[in-house]
Amino acid sequence: MYTKIHKLFEVLMDATRTQPEAALGWSSAASPRLADFVADLDHSMSLDWSGQSFQGITALRENIIRTHSPAGACTPDDVLVTAGTAEANFLAMCQLVQPGDEIIVDTPGWQQPVVLAQAIGCVLKPWHRHESRAWSLDLNDLESLVTPRTRMIFICNPNNPTGRVTLDQELRDIATIAGRVGAYVLCDEVYAGLEWAASRPTPICDLYERGISTSSVSKALGLQGLRTGWMICRDAHVIREAIVLRENTSEIMNVLGEAVAEIALRPARYSQALATARADGARNLALLDSFIATRPELSWHKPQAGLIGFCKLGSDLDGDALAARLLAAPHRTFAMPGSAYGFPRHVRLGVGGGAAANLELGLERLAACLDAWA
Repeated sequence: MYTKIHKLFEVLMDATRTQPEAALGWSSAASPRLADFVADLDHSMSLDWSGQSFQGITALRENIIRTHSPAGACTPDDVLVTAGTAEANFLAMCQLVQPGDEIIVDTPGWQQPVVLAQAIGCVLKPWHRHESRAWSLDLNDLESLVTPRTRMIFICNPNNPTGRVTLDQELRDIATIAGRVGAYVLCDEVYAGLEWAASRPTPICDLYERGISTSSVSKALGLQGLRTGWMICRDAHVIREAIVLRENTSEIMNVLGEAVAEIALRPARYSQALATARADGARNLALLDSFIATRPELSWHKPQAGLIGFCKLGSDLDGDALAARLLAAPHRTFAMPGSAYGFPRHVRLGVGGGAAANLELGLERLAACLDAWA
């Protein structure tokens, strides 16, 4: 299976090499330090994985269910711990979707399922979000896309890059439509917990027996460096097949990463970390929203969740050109061009990364870049 590079990853690699001085595109909360967890780690723990469950440390899976499947439909036995959300998505798609199968993917959206679908050789059917309706999905559109050959419906909820939230009734309707043809619904829920305009949606694994929820400690908790995520599904076949594929790829779990993630998801720690991330995120999003309101070249639907949003550019601006000029000297500021999602007249702006992102400096430099462009 050959996978092509997608634009989003290419842009991120270029930005890393450039080492920008400010960022208007990071999507994760500020990262804590290892020192924050050392006192709670068992210093005598073995770094050998032998004897552990292939599904992940039991205490971690219990915490995952407690924080991410509160409705009680799922148990720790329905959880597989993975190397981040990306591996969870990879394992599910590569085992469940075969050449010739149809997969429906929301767009604009996370590009991983698009790349994997093309590599697998299945039929990719985009489910378009409507900017005129604040990036919502139309269930009538889904009805027209689903056929007996539909194997999977993939959505990112909350959505990357728009921050749109698909609510419970919509999720139930999606599950009903999928159920008619026996399709799986894979919902990437990595931004869950950072909802601003509505309550946190019920995970798809709680709503549908063939629902697969994937997530991690990366976004809301800022622990992307642990590479620790999960999939939750009540269909035991899905979990087993994912374990089989992982045995032939990454093979085993990250024991130290799981130990730190287990601590991070303990109720008191998780509540405090999430409260801090929400307070910081809400404050910074308000700052970014106010900035956009002052610039006639920019407009957006303020994200309902997460730390990123999709900003529409004036007719004389091009997202690639703007992002390249902004990244170059003297501005040295990162932003993600909308072409990474197939929208060249947009740019993804974000407020993640904590103090290291230098948000206010980045906004000053974006203003200078726009002024110079004019």
